[in-house]
Formats: sequence, structure tokens, C-alpha cells
Amino acid sequence: MQPIPSGVERQHGMKRMSVTARVTVLVLLLAPAVAAWSRPDWRVRTADEVDRSRTVVVESPDGSIRVGFGLYEKSGKKAVPCYDVSWRGKVLVRRASLGIELAGSGPLSSNFRIVNVTRAERDQTYPVYPGKSSTARDHYREAVVSLEERAEPRRRLAVIFRAYNDGVAFRYRFSELPGATELVITEEQSTFAFVGNPQAYTLPLGAFTTSYEQRYRFVSLKDVSPDALLGLPMLLEYPDGTWIALTEANLTNYAGMYLSGVAGHSNLLISRLSPWPDNPQVKVKAVVPHVSPWRVLMIADDPGRLIESNLILNLNEPRAIGDTSWIRPGKTTFPWWNGYALGDVGFRGGLNTQTMKHYIDFCAEQGIEYHSLDGFDRAWYDGPIVPYEGADITKSVPEIDLPEVLGYARQKGVRLRLWMHWQAARAHMNTAFPIYETWGIEGVMLDFMDRDDQEMVTFLHEAVRLAAKHHLTVTLHGASKPTGLRRTYPNLLTAEGVLNLEYNKWDAQGVSPEHEVTVPFIRMLAGPLDFHQGSFRHVWPRQYAPRKIAPVVKGTRARTLASYIIFENHLPMVADYPAAYREQEGLELLAQVPVTWHETRVLNGVVGKYITVARRSDEQWYVGSMSDGSPRELTIPLDFVGPGRFVAEINADDLHAPDDPSTLTFRRLQVTAADTIRAELAPAGGHVIRLTPVR
Repeated sequence: MQPIPSGVERQHGMKRMSVTARVTVLVLLLAPAVAAWSRPDWRVRTADEVDRSRTVVVESPDGSIRVGFGLYEKSGKKAVPCYDVSWRGKVLVRRASLGIELAGSGPLSSNFRIVNVTRAERDQTYPVYPGKSSTARDHYREAVVSLEERAEPRRRLAVIFRAYNDGVAFRYRFSELPGATELVITEEQSTFAFVGNPQAYTLPLGAFTTSYEQRYRFVSLKDVSPDALLGLPMLLEYPDGTWIALTEANLTNYAGMYLSGVAGHSNLLISRLSPWPDNPQVKVKAVVPHVSPWRVLMIADDPGRLIESNLILNLNEPRAIGDTSWIRPGKTTFPWWNGYALGDVGFRGGLNTQTMKHYIDFCAEQGIEYHSLDGFDRAWYDGPIVPYEGADITKSVPEIDLPEVLGYARQKGVRLRLWMHWQAARAHMNTAFPIYETWGIEGVMLDFMDRDDQEMVTFLHEAVRLAAKHHLTVTLHGASKPTGLRRTYPNLLTAEGVLNLEYNKWDAQGVSPEHEVTVPFIRMLAGPLDFHQGSFRHVWPRQYAPRKIAPVVKGTRARTLASYIIFENHLPMVADYPAAYREQEGLELLAQVPVTWHETRVLNGVVGKYITVARRSDEQWYVGSMSDGSPRELTIPLDFVGPGRFVAEINADDLHAPDDPSTLTFRRLQVTAADTIRAELAPAGGHVIRLTPVR
């Protein structure tokens, strides 16, 4: 493995067009030779008809994606379920096998016959809030392929395929299991047999107990080892400019999926499920009927189109919350990141009433909606941060007069959020969450899960559902990648699942500019991410050194501001202490940048090199650019803004202050959609444009 390359660049000139026209997420349907595929007839087919044709084909509504399914001899086994995927006539996945290992009754992976095929098509637009767009279009064609073993005990398995204009997905459906009262899965044998030799942006993980906080590595797919354990999403790049992202959606009452290579096979990946902690042989226990998560392939001719896609949301269940008016995304302080440093304020910062009021005053002054009670070595509820030792999460440390702090925040128009270890939530949430509702608490952060086995997945669903019942939002730290639960429960605002700026407190490497412009193309495909943003203590990368108290960030002030636009995050932090912000350039803009959006466009970008994202909130557009460690000059056409004139307010790197990355330049001009803005970025730099219609 090698780090993401910093040598020769390839410009993947991002064409700005609608998601449905360009992003392609594969609903994996199995097929033989692409040349033999014909347009499917949209009706139920009998078993005899299916056996004669041997092939089930699903085509996306716009015809760009075709997934074929069939039963083939493979590795000495007969009637193995396999699928192919093609996009714009090019085969991307060929004869990839599917199957499930069951405890007691053995593999459910061969000697099948097709007993029924049911087809459907759907085209629906639904509201998204909060999100990167205000609506999402759920437009797909579906086939449910019902299989039965040819010999006793004639177990049954269904595979459901969906083909979207922006991708493909498949899932398993389990029904009756002769002789068994419980579904016990010991492994899933879903494979992904990619054609050609794509390059892969991978996330190597050391174990299933992981917070997904590792650096990405760039490798040839053929070099992925059977011993590797790779997190999702994974991003693949073909030489012809085709891009595929592989991940999962709607992870519910199941184990999280990882990927490994397969010995003796190039470009073949196989699923691996996170095991039960107390019984590693078991991955999933459930009663039937039951379904797996969706296995998803997102496809595009440009990685920016993947960022714009809402496919992961589409594959989740509709909203389970009736009234969502109480869900109000915003920004929050988070004193843990800066180690409770306060500067010269006349008292010692820490878990005490004075510090909480100090932060609340700052939030009220700047229009920052929330202040978080967290901890340092001790939690706000008077126990160690980790491990959890049984403290009551409805009581604070003696140094914090909690009723006084709650009243003060209410008086100032600021709401409080509460951090807690996940085990503390598990122990107390049934009694604590109703109490938090009466206190007016805005939401909770759960931390240190570091797992996505079925037990943990189920707990998190229960916690998010209970929080919604009591009008609490939720953020997750120490978590794996998201899979779209926020469509069903939009009170789930954001999650970590990424190496982020907290590592600047202790890690010798810290968070590099290259990593920051890789994350949007990979981790952000799964959903919103929390990044410990907001520090105004900037250094050039060569000057970086970790420190636990008042840590620094690599790069410029304009870069930090741009990150609030580029990273989708519906509860971003303002992680530094008040004195680090007051009277600083850029504070007003930081406080004003929206955290939920009506529309998102990715204007340009190269993975690990640079990116420009435009996001619209009502009639205003915000455009953010970030670069790697090299200086950049980017051309930003404004053809996305629509008719009329706009005032462009531009905050940019000060290229005449090479010794101070904290300085900004500002200019204001009038523009139209016919104009282009030239953005000059310093090394590890940034650039922000705010576009407001002229009245």
C-alpha cells in the first residue's frame, strides 16, 4: 500500500449537471454476458419461463445501468447465484457470486432454482431536512428474485435488486427456514468481481472494533490482500474516468459490512461481517422474515457527482417522525477540543459554572445556537471520560450548578447539548432522556462505541428512536460510517467515523491538507461527518506539532471557513475557546454559514488535491474551495446561480502575508451567471464566496 499520491495530477474536470443525469449507483443484479441482455419485460415471470431464459435483467429508468442475474456453475458448484453490472454499455462487475453461511444448516449459496421474479418501478420525491438538498428523488426499477434449493430441505432466499440512474443496490430477504426457528448467520458471501484493474482508495482497519479513524491508502485493486480488513465507503477509479463507490445502506438489525480480497483472484472483493462480541462465530441473529442492508454501488463519470447523490438516503425507510419542526440544526461549542483553555479571563477554565456561562455568553454574542457540556479527564456527570463507571447522567459534577447553568442558557437564548459515553446512555437513557426534555436540552452526543456489530447497531437505533420521542437530536462520535438512518430519524444530525482534527491534539502527523481534501470524496458519500472544525490557530504544515491544550490546525483561515461549506455537517463545532475568536477576521462569516442546504453542486476537484463545492441556502449561494499542500489557481464559473445580478463577497488567502496563515483578503463585486471568478489558494489554502441576489 502507498499513501494517496502527490505527484502527477489528473484533472477530472467536473461537469455540473443534475445528480440523476450523471451519478450512477448500482443495484447489483446478477447476469451472464452483457451482449445477451435485452430490455426486461415488466411483469411476474413463471419458474419455467425463468429457467428457459436463465437471466433476470433490471435496467435503470434512463437505461444507463443494467444488472443481470443468473445461476451458474462456479468453483465446482452448480446453480450459484451471480450478477453482472454494466454502465453505459461497459461491463463493470462480471459474474460476482452471492451467498449466506448459516449456523447449523450450512451455506445457502448454490444448487438453486429461480421460482419467481416480481418487478416494480417507483418515482417519488420526498423532503430532506436537514440535508445537502431540500428534496431527493427516489426513482428506480426493482426485481425480487425468489430462489429455492433444488434438494431437501429446499431452503428459500430472495435477492432484491434496484437500478437507479445514479447507481445500483441489492439486498437479501430471508423467509421460512425449514427445521429452524431462528436465522443465525455466520458469514455473508457477497462478492464484487470488478472488471479491469481500477485503482482503489481504501481505508485499512486493524480490527472490527474500530472508530474508522485511519488514513486512506491508494492501491491497485488487484493488490488488496485476503488479510486486509477495509472499511466503507471504498472509492474506485478506472483509467477511462469511471468512478465507483462501494458501501452499504439501511444497516438495521444486522452486522456492519467490511471488505477483504480473495486469495488467487485479482480484483475480487468479498464481504466480511462484524462479529458478536461474546460469540465471534455469529454475525447476525434474527427471526424471519428478515432483510440484510443494501449493498450499494454508486457510479459516475466524475467523483463530484457521487458527492451530490442522495442514493444512500433513498435506500432507507421513510421518515418515522411526524412533526420535525423541533429539529433545528446549528453550530455548537465543544470545550474538550481545546482542553478548556480560556486565556486571560480571571478564572480557571474547566468543569465549573463560570466556564459554562463564559461559553454561553460567547454563543449569545455570535449567534451560535448551542453549547456542549462534555469533559476533559472527567465527564460533566462526574466520572471518568472512559471507561464508564456507572455515574448518573442526570447529575453534574459539584463544580457545575446545573440548574443555574440551564436557567442562564435559557435567559441568553442558547440551548445545551450533553456528551456521554454510550454505556452511560444505555444504562440511563430510559429515565434520563425524558428528564432532558423537561430541562430543554437540545440533544446528546454518544461516544466510544467503536463497533458496528448487530448488538451495537440495534442499540444505536433504539437510542436515536428514544431521543426522537423526547425531542432530542443525536450526534455520534467513536462511530463507524453512517448508512442513511437519518432519513428515517432526521434527529440524527451527524457522525464522526473519520480521522479528524481531534488528532492534532496528540498525533505526530496530525491531519494533513491532503487528507482533508480526500474525505469529501470518500467518507462524505456515506453521510454527514463531524470534524472538530473551527480552530483559528493556524500554522503552515511544516510548523505543525501536536498539543493537547489549544491545538493548532494546518493551513489558512480561509481554509477553515471553506470547510464549513465543503463538509456536510448539520451540527458543526466551533471548537476553539471564545478569546481565540473574538475580534478575529472571519468570525462573522463562520457564525453565519448555514448548516443545512437547499441544493449542492460540486464544481471541480481531484481526490486528495483540491475541491470546490457550491451550496445554496434559500437564495444565497456559498462556494468553498480547499487545496492540498500546493498552491492552486482555480477557475470558478458562476453559471449555476441562475438569472439576475449577485453581490459576491470573497474571503481569500492573503498571498502577500507568507508568514501568517491567519490573514484574509476581502473584496466585494457584482457578478452574473456569465462571470467567472479566479481563486488563488495558498499552500493548504482556502477560498470562500458568498453570493447574494441584488434587489
